[in-house]
Amino acid sequence: MADEQQAGQQQADEPGRKPVKPRKNGVSPQVSDELAENMKRGWADTERRDLTPVPQAGHTARRRAALSARFPGERLVVPAGRLKTRSNDTEYPFRAGVEYAYLTGDQTENGVLVLEPAAEGHDATLYLLPRSDRENGEFWLSSQGELWVGRRNSLTEAARLYGLPVADIRTVPELLREATGPVRVVRGHDATVEEALADKVTAERDEEFRVFLSEMRLIKDDFEIAELTRACDSTVRGFEDVVRVLDRAQATSERYIEGTFFLRARVEGNDVGYGSICAAGPHATTLHWVRNDGQVRPGELLLLDAGVETTELYTADVTRTLPINGRFTDLQRRVYDAVYQAQEAGIAAVRPGAKYRDFHEAAQRVLTEKLVEWGLVEGPVERVLELGLQRRWTLHGTGHMLGMDVHDCAAARRETYADGTLEPGMCLTVEPGLYFQPDDLTVPEDYRGIGVRIEDDILVTEDGNVNLSAALPRSADEVELWMAKLRG
Repeated sequence: MADEQQAGQQQADEPGRKPVKPRKNGVSPQVSDELAENMKRGWADTERRDLTPVPQAGHTARRRAALSARFPGERLVVPAGRLKTRSNDTEYPFRAGVEYAYLTGDQTENGVLVLEPAAEGHDATLYLLPRSDRENGEFWLSSQGELWVGRRNSLTEAARLYGLPVADIRTVPELLREATGPVRVVRGHDATVEEALADKVTAERDEEFRVFLSEMRLIKDDFEIAELTRACDSTVRGFEDVVRVLDRAQATSERYIEGTFFLRARVEGNDVGYGSICAAGPHATTLHWVRNDGQVRPGELLLLDAGVETTELYTADVTRTLPINGRFTDLQRRVYDAVYQAQEAGIAAVRPGAKYRDFHEAAQRVLTEKLVEWGLVEGPVERVLELGLQRRWTLHGTGHMLGMDVHDCAAARRETYADGTLEPGMCLTVEPGLYFQPDDLTVPEDYRGIGVRIEDDILVTEDGNVNLSAALPRSADEVELWMAKLRG
């Protein structure tokens, strides 16, 4: 990695050096007048004048209109967020806040969307950092300059891309400090914005704003459904990639699986939608095993829970539990078939007009029946369900909403989400599981260390549902045949 300190501070103490604004690492480099003048000249005009709006621009306009109608006469502020330090002077890759990206289509750090009250509705303005200025040296001396991190869009280019007025972000703090009337802001993304509004906002009003933005995303539009379908299609290919290299993972570790899937996510999308769970053997009994540093052994199972996030930030969330050597043992198949039957019951319960909890209850009933049948818990089934005794081995809910967040719409009210009713356009996961911990003395020894989860992404339609990840085999026989074909 190039050293910005060295680049800016060469010969810094010699006469004739011109001071440059200090960078974030505290260094105040100096450059000669001759070099400073030289760097101002000889640059081609690269302004892009043939840009068309991003595909979701029409959808974001409609979303902003719905937001405007809900909060008439109030100034609404939605920040993208800022870079976060990973260590010392390196940052994590930036990922825009969901609310900001949902309303603008932009993914730029430090951006802010402001909806100003108008005679009719609101006037929306997107505030961004302009292109690097060739006159002040920022483009080559700053750690965030164009020659260090790449070209930014000009404000004119951004306006064409996102289909709304764009202004300089550096004017926002003063604009917000001088704002009058009611204001709401999405908190947790930009401390500078929140500081400027500190005496104008309340936690209660801002939470109401956040809740509404979350509930807006419960029903997906056509653009979002297409993105989720694309995410699932890429995820299917990522799972195929993993199966093809399971022999190499056995020679290394779960990290080979993680890296293999990540390659597909970066080639076909933006990133993984969440930390991939590449849980081999007894690690499959840990629900969110993301260390991915364990051994991959023949005869054991691999629980792979992973999803590709598209370039427009919509993620899949799919799980398959695979026999590492390509064949289930009799006991592994027994557990797997129970989870498969539970998932079948859960998916069948997903339909418009059904209660959100129906698919969870349908899947839990099947798993409970199996646990009673196997003698692992004393029946009758109704008693076990009433007391929740099956949860020792089922552990988690059977699904969640899906979209720009893997656990999407998380701020929605209980009455519109968990206690709500399914509607066409909702997208959710159905993911029952059984987990027998390695140290669970209440089950026979041969069960211990077996963890199975099967998860698919289900879109509620007008007459039922569609499984967006159905291209991945689910039944035990289909999984074995699929693995054999991929491994030759």
